[in-house]
Amino acid sequence: MFLRWLSRRLVAYLSKQIQCHSVRTSTWEAIQATIKPGDVLLVEGDTRISTAIKYLTQSTWSHAALYLGPDAGLETGESGESHVLVEADLEAGIRSLPLSFYRNNHTRICRPLGLSEEDIATLTTYSKSRLGHQYDLKNVWDLARYLCPTPPVPTRYRRSMLALGSGDPSRAICSTFIAQGFQSIRYPILPVQLDEPSDSAIAGTWQRASFQVRHHSLFTPRDFDASPYFEVIKPTLAQGFDFRQLRWVD
Repeated sequence: MFLRWLSRRLVAYLSKQIQCHSVRTSTWEAIQATIKPGDVLLVEGDTRISTAIKYLTQSTWSHAALYLGPDAGLETGESGESHVLVEADLEAGIRSLPLSFYRNNHTRICRPLGLSEEDIATLTTYSKSRLGHQYDLKNVWDLARYLCPTPPVPTRYRRSMLALGSGDPSRAICSTFIAQGFQSIRYPILPVQLDEPSDSAIAGTWQRASFQVRHHSLFTPRDFDASPYFEVIKPTLAQGFDFRQLRWVD
């Protein structure tokens, strides 16, 4: 009982927002017009735990959400805005959100290529089936490691530090939920390659290589950015950027 109480207090503390100097690099309108169902929205978080995650993963991104779109049949918020995102939250569990929840955050869109309508439907069904799942936060160590925003851990051990503990808090913090969704349709993120082609191999060799699925608990938000199978989408460019239209002040 005491450990659960202490864990809840730790979660509340780690989830508290702090001052963040990140800058949104695309207009809100461009993001709305560009994002598509199946896209992964990476977020530069502004909470205490976000700082630790960014340090441990050596990345700008501390959080990831899956965009399912307005036709996914998710709930509608009190403001009347449709929920279009599904994410795993340390405190609330797996939940749906409107896109505007991250309106003021620095974000990045990572897009899987070649998904069919059936693939999107499978992702949607899986995500909706997980809504409401709560994580077991009883392991205090699994949470306490994030109290230090920049723990004195050698670079080569920082990623593995995320996998320590009972597991559930790590699964909520990392991108386990989204990784499982893509693994359900056999879409690669960063699979383990069993037979590595030579540097001179042609591009098609990669498609004939053998891969092994990486365990879903080992994924972090930065992996979608680093993955060669996800395209980084720049909303400003996608909406027809013309540098000649910029107004420069000399």
